[in-house]
Amino acid sequence: MRYDQPLTPAQMREALGAIMDGSTSAENIAQFLRTLAARGETAEEIATAVEVLREHAVPLPLSKSYALCDTCGTGGDGQGTMNVSTVAALVAAAAGVRMSKHGNRAASSRCGSADLMEALGVSLAASPACVARCIEELGFGFCFAPAFHPAMKVVAPVRKTLGIRTIFNLVGPLANPAPLTFQLVGVSEPRLMRPMAEALLRLGIRHGMVVHGRDGLDEVTTTEVTAAIEIRDGRATEQPIQPETMGIPRVGLAALRGGDPSQNAQIAREVLAGRPSAFRDIIVLNAACAMYVADGAPTIQEGLRKAAAAIDQGEAARLLQHLTELTTHA
Repeated sequence: MRYDQPLTPAQMREALGAIMDGSTSAENIAQFLRTLAARGETAEEIATAVEVLREHAVPLPLSKSYALCDTCGTGGDGQGTMNVSTVAALVAAAAGVRMSKHGNRAASSRCGSADLMEALGVSLAASPACVARCIEELGFGFCFAPAFHPAMKVVAPVRKTLGIRTIFNLVGPLANPAPLTFQLVGVSEPRLMRPMAEALLRLGIRHGMVVHGRDGLDEVTTTEVTAAIEIRDGRATEQPIQPETMGIPRVGLAALRGGDPSQNAQIAREVLAGRPSAFRDIIVLNAACAMYVADGAPTIQEGLRKAAAAIDQGEAARLLQHLTELTTHA
């Protein structure tokens, strides 16, 4: 099979099926990933890969259907900021949006979302049943990617050896084991915005947003304008997000830089305790966008008010405390 031309869904399924069931070599996997990355993955390829990954995933045993949201980025922006989307997801959940947060350990940074959650006391060993219970009872659950996507173990060493962005960096943020209705996705390159937005449309997301900060962040940034493509009811529209129009002062990237898991956990605790900072501003802004996307707020501005209140009234800190208790004593 040639990979230098766009693959049909059937061809994509065949290629990924061989990878997932271990019937192809590491050399073939590397060639597949390298060629796709070089020519640029299509929206159809990304969406098909997400479907295949979900079919091979460990199911999340929710007792009923929920309208769930995730905030996840491709990573790889190389900026060393703290884990904005992870803390923003906690804040959005505390403000009333039901979140299924999908994440992993660091690949290219010092601290991935899973590393942060672990440093905050959340158990990554929580069973799928426990994660489902967290979503149902607390409105927030953390889906540790390796626990839900065991078939990806075959790919991990190849990706590490290649050392480049592959289709799995794009598929990972979209492959939440829970069925999502809403999604806020950050990308580290402007050229990824359109295919990711089209993939969300193909996957049936009701209301979503793909964002890329002009400073390079795969978040809604507070240092620059953020390019955004909003997905709603089958249509995609572009709308920039400017921090100052939201009443948030612009800062330099240095003000948003984090560190290792323990340092980022300390930053997160300070934000959840209500301490004013540039970290609080960017977390509240991203939580507000998640709330807007998840229909928890009619506008981003109203989302800002609700997210700030969830922090200042202690709801976000209490949610984290209950999450650590539920995952460690399950």
